[in-house]
Amino acid sequence: MKVNPKLRLQILIQNSFFVVLFIALIFLLGFVANQYKFAKDITQANRNTLTTGSINVLKQMQGPITLTVFASEDDVNNGDTFRQGIINFMARYQRTKPDINVKFISPIKEPKLAQENGIKEDGEVVVEYQKRSEHIKPPFAEQEMTNLFMRLSRTSQQAVMYLDGHGERNLIGLKNNDVGEFGKQLESKGLKFANLNLTIEPEVPLNGSMLVIASPQKNISPIEAKKIKKFLESGGNLLWLLDDNNFHGLDEIAIYLGLSVSSGQVIDPADRSEGSNENIAYASSYGEHAITKNFMLGTRFSNAHEVNAKGTLDNGWEVSKLIEVSPNGWLESTQVMANQKPTFDKSKDKPGPINIAVALQRVYGKKGQRVVVVGNGNFLSNTFIINGGNLDLGINMINWLSGDDNLISIQPMPLKDVNVTIPDNKISFIIAWTIFHSFQYFIPIGFFVVGILFWFKRRKA
Repeated sequence: MKVNPKLRLQILIQNSFFVVLFIALIFLLGFVANQYKFAKDITQANRNTLTTGSINVLKQMQGPITLTVFASEDDVNNGDTFRQGIINFMARYQRTKPDINVKFISPIKEPKLAQENGIKEDGEVVVEYQKRSEHIKPPFAEQEMTNLFMRLSRTSQQAVMYLDGHGERNLIGLKNNDVGEFGKQLESKGLKFANLNLTIEPEVPLNGSMLVIASPQKNISPIEAKKIKKFLESGGNLLWLLDDNNFHGLDEIAIYLGLSVSSGQVIDPADRSEGSNENIAYASSYGEHAITKNFMLGTRFSNAHEVNAKGTLDNGWEVSKLIEVSPNGWLESTQVMANQKPTFDKSKDKPGPINIAVALQRVYGKKGQRVVVVGNGNFLSNTFIINGGNLDLGINMINWLSGDDNLISIQPMPLKDVNVTIPDNKISFIIAWTIFHSFQYFIPIGFFVVGILFWFKRRKA
């Protein structure tokens, strides 16, 4: 059968046009894929996606970050894929901050270079940012890496001074009422501590980032109180935790700040339904302040007291309320006895919500001066630090007081355990082994065999 030449030419033109359009479509799809990227993490706990805290830390870091990984080359045949694991791990960070550079050096091939960088083990990583560097050793997860970035980002290298010698909650203490766990978290984020004993020191050093007074139980001597007041008058920053309205010798400091603390404590009857003590109150709202901006985590306070500050025209303090608790509760007018059940007396008690923390700031020199007073020390204690957002709130306070406002963010949380542990029991081991290897080998091979059979059957037909 003879084909019409015109029809043949028409078919050729159509086919050629289709090929050209198809190639153009491929190039267009490639261009769009290069310009616009979309990724969806469907793993448990979003283990391939950075937490909000990590993203916030990366966004405030200006300039490139360099990671030099001193690791032997991967041996895929023996299951050694350490370098590839680092590449995959840092890809999560690079999606938020593209100027994170990762380079690999073999300590076996470059022993001199490894020695010059103080490398002590295979896989050690040197992280550099703005002429500061720090080492991190494997294994490490997101929380460790982000904390390292926070340490390198910290502009203030001044020590956090804490008052000692009067029964205070200790920043390195292990007792339940101490704040040692909080101190560990601060150290992991690049903060250093200095123990301050004012019976020996001639004055409170002004080269520290702040002074922490954590609920002293004994009276501070007039000489020590005078040194602390001079520190405040000279522009020093202060975090003051109070467990009652007893200032323990620091009454002049309270007057200087225009501070008032209730004698009675906050009662929150809403917690009774949860089996908790009514002396434990949850935050109902947070004030408009850098410390609590976009802060949505719940915080828990035990035996809290109302705190207010007036500020004075002479001192120039600007006062902000930070935390309100117990909207359905009240503030007791007097101290509740241990064996006494609190009841609301509308003629004496103050209905909630109750403010339990204030932030004060004023213009002083180039940086200004900042003070935070909280009518509760328990919320940062080793007992309560793990409750809700207590740790995050405490770290936000410290970052604000030290002048690192850009580091105020929700802290990165560790991922859930994603390791598969095969039990020692023989029957359980066989079941676990079968399930694990079914997904790894048996099911894929089964699909392959079924596909071959279907193909063979259709071909025969």
